Amino acid sequence: MSNTLAASAADARRAHVEALLSAYPDVTPEERELLVNWFRKDATALDVALVASNPAAERGYRRFRAQHVDRFTLKDMGRALAFAAAIAVCILLIAWRAL
Repeated sequence: MSNTLAASAADARRAHVEALLSAYPDVTPEERELLVNWFRKDATALDVALVASNPAAERGYRRFRAQHVDRFTLKDMGRALAFAAAIAVCILLIAWRAL
């Protein structure tokens, strides 16, 4: 019974996201934040595929993704820099031990 309720709630949330994407970019800042949070934290791969395949939401979906989901953030760049620095340190340590 609870699985049915959870699935129903997920379907309702996805339908709300699709409606917002159909109106995008004419959404409020709160609605835009709801979309960002849904894509980053709540949406499953199936949810994203279902939204992406909805012809009514396609234009808004593509525009929203380009502006808010697919962009690199400063946090992403910091993580990439930290990873590259860690790899460089490992390589330097290996090279130093080989001498």
